[in-house]
Amino acid sequence: MKEKPATITKESRRTITVFSIASFLNDFGSDMIYPVWPLFVEALLIAQPTIVPAVLGFVDGVGEAIVSISQAASGYVSDRIGKRKIFIWTGYLFGATSRLGYAFSSFWAHLVPLKILDRAGKMRGAPRDAIIADMSTRENRGRNFGLLRAMDNLGAVFGIITCILLFGYLGYQNLFILAAIPSFIGSLLVLIFIKDRKTGKIFHGISFKDMTSNLKLFLFISAVFALGAFSYSFLLFYAQDFGFQTALIPVLYLTFTVVASITSLPFGKLADKVGRKTVLTLSYLFWGTLCLGFILNQSYLEIVLLFVLYGLHRGALEPVQKTFVSELCPENLRASFLGAFQMVVGLCALPASFLAGVFWTSFGKYVPFYFSFALSLAAIGLMAFLKEQK
Repeated sequence: MKEKPATITKESRRTITVFSIASFLNDFGSDMIYPVWPLFVEALLIAQPTIVPAVLGFVDGVGEAIVSISQAASGYVSDRIGKRKIFIWTGYLFGATSRLGYAFSSFWAHLVPLKILDRAGKMRGAPRDAIIADMSTRENRGRNFGLLRAMDNLGAVFGIITCILLFGYLGYQNLFILAAIPSFIGSLLVLIFIKDRKTGKIFHGISFKDMTSNLKLFLFISAVFALGAFSYSFLLFYAQDFGFQTALIPVLYLTFTVVASITSLPFGKLADKVGRKTVLTLSYLFWGTLCLGFILNQSYLEIVLLFVLYGLHRGALEPVQKTFVSELCPENLRASFLGAFQMVVGLCALPASFLAGVFWTSFGKYVPFYFSFALSLAAIGLMAFLKEQK
């Protein structure tokens, strides 16, 4: 069924602008923390250094699983009640509050409930993405999602630079407190400037029958890939293990984030021109090549280039996935299916990061990369059977 074209209005432009600014602010805050996150976990486990990879994988994996559950739940409820806004501003508020909690953590187990609160804030994603999808057309939907992701990544760039400049002066606690402020501001912007309108459509719930065979295949491919797509923390941990000084770890994080920021919008536009499938396959290819690169790596320069490749992977993957889902599902169930997609990916992320930690600890640091490389090849092969919505 051909979708009705969305009308570009002053309100839609304002809405996308506010969401872009709020996303910038949220990632500005969160990425003051992420570059030093593995180091922070290691500092809390200073007496038990051998279990750092396993704990890191567990905490990050739990966080991604919570992302999946929160987005699925918020998407479903959002469609059911016909409202989006409350999930968005509350989600930013959760993220800000969790960072205050990190600031006062003194034991690694404290991080688990705080990471749950942090990632539960991702409940904003499906309702927000549904609004963007509804306000877009097939001709500009990839661009709009690309713009949002570009602003996410641009905020991350500023957050990482702030981390690099101030971490030595502030330390973990004060830096984490500072990181909470931008998300509080983003929450207020959404609360004040975004109008929440009922869709006026009757919601009957979702079921397996609402999914086309194409959408089912896309979810399966995404699950296969996500099982191997472990947290970026392992890339940073690898770099530190290889010999990078602690002060340079945030710079590596900055490298891939800058690349993702620069390329998200171009990749979104490219997906509008050449198709979603082509760009998504390219993103999988980037990740597979990255895994192979870390296995074969022999130098510091190669590691830097691999972080550039990781940025290209992120820039191509994230805008196109959401665009794909929003076009393969029924229009009046977009929030539900965008949330369901995040649930599938997130539930696979828990074993992905956990297994990476176990493999690393038990069998060596290269095993997670071999495993992920194999799953990347499988996902690329399955993409041949996927069809795009015309």
